[in-house]
Amino acid sequence: MIKLPKNEGLNIIPFIDIMLVVLAMVLSISTFIASGQIKVDLPSASSAQPLESKEKLTIIIDQDDNFYLNDTIIAIDELNAKIATTPKETVVELKSDKGAKFDSFVKIIDILKTNNHENFSIITEKR
Repeated sequence: MIKLPKNEGLNIIPFIDIMLVVLAMVLSISTFIASGQIKVDLPSASSAQPLESKEKLTIIIDQDDNFYLNDTIIAIDELNAKIATTPKETVVELKSDKGAKFDSFVKIIDILKTNNHENFSIITEKR
């Protein structure tokens, strides 16, 4: 057994420092996992209603005018091909950030109309 001199004690300050760093890392990673979805600041409308559908595609336009299909980034040409092969009864949810260009939103509507896909819903927040 190791005997420590009476004037020296066990220094736990480095252990506390390490534990605080590990705690900070765990908290930051858990926050990222909880909000890992694409951030979109939706416009608000007083007539917004929840949409209930089993088969749906979600198209998101973020603030930087990037297109996402079901949380996966996609090019506009690939999106056009995907919409062309989607059954007409499938509901398409459109989510566009307030800061996105209106031109991007019009491109999506144009793709839907070109493919005769009129079963879509524009998603907003309830006021």
